[in-house]
Parts: sequence; structure tokens; C-alpha cells
Amino acid sequence: MVMTNLERIKIEIGMSIPDDQYSIYLEEEGLRPTDTYDSQSEVFKRKLLMTTLSILNSIANNPSYMKNYKEDDITISMFAENLQNRIEQIERKIRMLPIVDQQKSSNVFFLFNQ
Repeated sequence: MVMTNLERIKIEIGMSIPDDQYSIYLEEEGLRPTDTYDSQSEVFKRKLLMTTLSILNSIANNPSYMKNYKEDDITISMFAENLQNRIEQIERKIRMLPIVDQQKSSNVFFLFNQ
């Protein structure tokens, strides 16, 4: 199945956000929204996860989302805690992806940053 970067990020986020906002986040990571998503490329995976992380951090910085919701018979609580857990999962995935460089390949990531 062929899908665009925009369609793929919508699947990853799962929230209703306007396409132009998704497009800005994708472009900040060097991805064009209309380009075909390459699921075999570690570079594309990393950029998509970085985009996802940026979007989730923006959502986490919006206080209007940090409340409990009740919709029909379903109560959605602890949104902030669940969002933070998702952010940590994405960060872990990014750290576990191999670092791919045009000049050399490496499976090393920096544990400490100065």
C-alpha cells in the first residue's frame, strides 16, 4: 500500500489536527507531506518519529487538553499522564533506531549529551 507522509503521520497521531498544521511539523523535519512514505528507510522512520514527538510535545504544552473528558458513556481520564507515557515510548523508539549516515553507518547513540 502506498501512502503519503501526511497520511502516515495522521495514523501515528490519531487526533483531529488540521492538515496544514501536520504539514508544518513534517516540513520542519525535512519531509514533504505529499511525498510517498518509505517504510523501509530508517531515515524516514526517524524523521516521522521526530515529527510525532514534536506534535505530541505541542499537545502536551496546551493546558486545555489537560483535563478529564466525558463523551457519551465513556470517560477519558488521565490524558496528561497517558500523553507523557506516549512521548516516552516515542523517545525510546527513536533512541533504538540505528543512526544512518550517508558516509558511515553506526548503531551507536549518545547516552549523555554535553
